Amino acid sequence: MDVQLTAAHWVYLAGILVILATMALRKNIVVPAVVATFLTALTFSGSIVTGLSAIFNASLVAAKELFNIFLIIAMVTAMLGALRQLGADRMMVAPFRRVMRAGTSSFLVLAAVTYVISLFFWPTPAVPLVGAVLIPVAIRAGMSPLSVGMVIAICGQGMALSSDYIIKVAPGISAAAAGVDADSVADKALVLSLIVGVTALLITYFVQKRHWRAPSADLLVEWEAEADSGIGDTRGSDDSSGGAGGSRPPRRPEPAGGPSSGGEQAAAATAVLVAPSDPVADPAEAEKERRGTAKAFAMLVPLAYLAFIVYLMLGKFTEVVPPLQGGEAAAIVGGIAALILFAAAASTDRGSFLETTSDHLVDGLVFAFKAMGCVLPIAGFFFIGNPEFAGPILGLSADAAGPAILFDLVTSVQAHLPQNAFVTSFGILLIGVVAGLDGSGFSGLPLTGALSGALGPAVDVDPSTLAAIGQMGNIWSGGGVIIAWSSLVAVAGFARVPVLDLARKCFLPVMAGLVLSTVFAVLVF
Repeated sequence: MDVQLTAAHWVYLAGILVILATMALRKNIVVPAVVATFLTALTFSGSIVTGLSAIFNASLVAAKELFNIFLIIAMVTAMLGALRQLGADRMMVAPFRRVMRAGTSSFLVLAAVTYVISLFFWPTPAVPLVGAVLIPVAIRAGMSPLSVGMVIAICGQGMALSSDYIIKVAPGISAAAAGVDADSVADKALVLSLIVGVTALLITYFVQKRHWRAPSADLLVEWEAEADSGIGDTRGSDDSSGGAGGSRPPRRPEPAGGPSSGGEQAAAATAVLVAPSDPVADPAEAEKERRGTAKAFAMLVPLAYLAFIVYLMLGKFTEVVPPLQGGEAAAIVGGIAALILFAAAASTDRGSFLETTSDHLVDGLVFAFKAMGCVLPIAGFFFIGNPEFAGPILGLSADAAGPAILFDLVTSVQAHLPQNAFVTSFGILLIGVVAGLDGSGFSGLPLTGALSGALGPAVDVDPSTLAAIGQMGNIWSGGGVIIAWSSLVAVAGFARVPVLDLARKCFLPVMAGLVLSTVFAVLVF
């Protein structure tokens, strides 16, 4: 395919290279992304007005696409905050300590559970489920938050999604574009995904193990405190009065119910509002009631999400209930979290639970935007290369087709690939990785599939093999493992680590796995 590259294409490519170089230098890439967005829009349109408005429009379009992730992070974080105030969070993770007693066992359990759930239901519902139930246990067992995030990303967004062996959306797209059988692509993609995933997990284990600590409940308290201080908030780390909360008073970091937590105010209120014969006035009775309520919620939360998993399985394998479509699974996870939040807040503070619930929700949203807000302008730059989003960013009319700047650049590489099996295979892999830079995961599959169908016979390689290789590059890049402006923001949010740091740490293990899997594919398939 003959693609005519314009000045806008070269400006966009220069922006990508600058961003990658800035990431390699371990610097923040927001400013380069915003400048690159402005210059690309200016060059494409020739209008400084369009260039300036594109800066805002790019972040707005990215916010529309990613806000569901932000919202579910906020909901689950708010729910965990209410459970923490009640004291149910520690009780909830207690049963898992029997299996996840140390870093290694936690690593294996976390990897297995994330992979299985993501393989059957995609990572969208898997990440919130694991984040709500298993991440706190892994943290308490001594794993570092960064290694927890790496395991979930590699097993969920990477190993499970890149094969998509059960749902088979990705193999279907790749196979249709390549003109081959979908099952052939799926079988090869499954093997390649396991090679990439196991390689990345082994590297992660041996590199991150030295950062693990001895199991302790203090590790969980330290990790939970990140939600109040905000990830990467170094300037305000000593200000315990609530980050962006302004005039809102600080909430107690420990569960209510102890005699030292607001005891004087509680006594004064009791003297006015509670009759002396009220049993709640007895501190011992109140503590007993609180512990009973906390225990009830510690059982309710895992059971609620277990029931949700059962519902997903019934919808997937039977006709008892209708299967969930699109983002319905993630929406249900968020809805369950919201209802548990309301119930936990009401159980903790019956008199003012409406205000307490609002505080938890605000804290969840503040945490989500503190941790992930910088992703929006970065994603906006890469979205301008996608024809689906370029139109609104550049201010084009609704019926006008947006420029496919990123895909044009990738397609233009096709003519320069030498006629060699290894070179072609690694070229398809590289094209897949670059096509995934828009953070969507599946958008580049038609391109790599079409190239595989065209180039496979010329280099005597099965097109289904090349399609599976391209699928690995697309999804391990854009699916949410090595690209920060993707669904990786959800993993980083639940693990409470900076998303750019998580992407950097995943990069080398994943690339090593991709190289190894590509060599294997050429030699064996």
